[in-house]
Parts: sequence; C-alpha cells; structure tokens
Amino acid sequence: MDNKIIINMKEVTCGLDIGGTNSVIGIVDREGQILAEDTVSTRKYPVVEDFVEACYSTMQKLKESLGEEVKIMGVGIGAPNANYYNGTIEHPPNLVWEGIIPLADLFKKYFDVPVVLTNDANAAAMGEMIFGGARGMKHFIEYTLGTGLGSGIVVNGEILYGHTGFAGEIGHIIMKPGGRDCGCGRQGCLENYASATGLVRTMHELLGKRRDESKLRKIPCEDLDSKQIAEAANEGDKIALEAFDDTAKILALSIANAVAFSSPEAVFLFGGLANAGDLIFKPTRKYMEETLQIMFKGTVKLLPSEIPESKGAVMGASALAWHEILNK
Repeated sequence: MDNKIIINMKEVTCGLDIGGTNSVIGIVDREGQILAEDTVSTRKYPVVEDFVEACYSTMQKLKESLGEEVKIMGVGIGAPNANYYNGTIEHPPNLVWEGIIPLADLFKKYFDVPVVLTNDANAAAMGEMIFGGARGMKHFIEYTLGTGLGSGIVVNGEILYGHTGFAGEIGHIIMKPGGRDCGCGRQGCLENYASATGLVRTMHELLGKRRDESKLRKIPCEDLDSKQIAEAANEGDKIALEAFDDTAKILALSIANAVAFSSPEAVFLFGGLANAGDLIFKPTRKYMEETLQIMFKGTVKLLPSEIPESKGAVMGASALAWHEILNK
C-alpha cells in the first residue's frame, strides 16, 4: 500500500493597493497577517496591460517565496474611482491611465479565482470588518482621514455601493455652500474641512484672524502640516486647539447626518488625522452627541480603527477578496 503524503495548503489572497506613483502588493492569510509584500511602480506602465502583467509577475514571486503549499484564493484591489459592479476604474484623476479601465477582466486573464475591486475607503471598511474593530458588526461607517476624506458605509454586513457603484462619498457632501474649492469641481465639500489638508487650511485662516502667539507663525505656509498643528495643540497652542475644535464640529455634523440615514453601531476613524487621538476624538464625540437626533443619542460609538495605517490599504484590499470568497 502506497503511503500518501497530505499537504495542508495555506489559503491566502493577494491584496493590491493602486496608487498614483506606486502600487503595493501583499499576500495575506485569513487572520489578516501580511506574509509577503512588494511594490510595483504605477507610473512606469502607461499601458495598463503591462502594469497588470508586472503585478501578476510580482504576485507569483511573492507566492513562490512562501513555498509551494500556498494557494491564492482570490485577488482584491483597492483603487481610485473603482466601480465594484463593473470591475472597472473609471476616469481616475491621479493615474497614468485614462477613461474606463476594465481592470478586473485584465487580471482574470491570469487568475482563475475571484478578482474584485473597489475604492480605497471601501476597502478600508472591509478590512475593518474582516480583520479590525468592526468584526461582528453589520452596521458601521469607516472615515478615512488623510489628504482627503473617504468613507465606506456598511449596511447589513455589506458595503453600500448604490445604483452606480459609487455610493458612500461622504467626503463630497457639501457642508458649506459656496465654501472652499474642492478638487471635484464643487465648493464646500466636507473633505476640505475635515481632513489633514482641511485642518491646515483652517489653521492658515485662524492665523490670519487671531493675534494670539503661536510657534506655527514661524513656519512657512507651504511647509505647515497637520502633524505640526497636532504637536502645537498638545503643547497648549490656543490657535491650534481652535483649529482642531473647528474641524471636530464639522466632522461631527457630517457623522450626525450619516447616522440619520444608516443608523450605524459605530463610526471608525482611520488615517493621519485620526492619529491625533483625543485632539480629534474628544471634541468630535461631544459635538456628535449634541447634534444627533434624540432617537440616536447614545447609540453610536466613535472609535479609532484597529487596522495599522501602514498596512491598511493592502489588508483592506485582501479583505475584499476574502469577503467575496467566504460569502459568495
């Protein structure tokens, strides 16, 4: 009788985060551990088919570095202007490709497994649900507070994509009609106030209006960033503290509005501005509770993301693939 050797295959997914300059690829297991990681230059490949081929080659090298017992179960992709329904990237503002790119279909030429994509904020929300603080939750919202403001809305355990596939753009809800110019072509969008960039703009405005002393006055306008404002606020700088307070007010108002239509169990803050800790969380919680309709008061938790910021994009993209595999 022949002895049979049974090899336990380790099941993984590939997570791909597409950025304007570089794209990050990771091999991720069911527990959210990134087993191998590498980057591919996005700008180097003006022909998208060449980019997909380079990504596939990198994915295969990463898989081989882990041993033959690894099996890729799916590919998840986070990208700007990504449409989950169609598997396309549509008119991306900061990528080298133009028009509508059938990215999922291009990857399916190399992989006989599910290939799914969505925007980076939706991917972050999926990462939170599969690997982070939203495990077990079926209703929550993820705010990504970086250079801009993205959001992923989860209802009944599924990302809200809407009719077109582009639902959930809380960052582009107009909070101040006729307000600050936005990259989307409109004025007064939330992301121009409640983001790292928005905080800096608020600080500049306050420095022009207030006479209080501030060490930030010594920093050239073009060099001022949100981290410097946070440091000053932690040291008691009155203008920096006011900038955070103003940011918290408008962020809290947007959360109260979002709660009115989706009634989430929690709202998670992810990204650079969330790293300011109590400077942003404490006033936002206060103003959120003040602004909520009475039936929602005390029902919504405001929480920091449990996904590491440096790994969030790849983990989110991978979680997108895991969700597709395990639920569909």
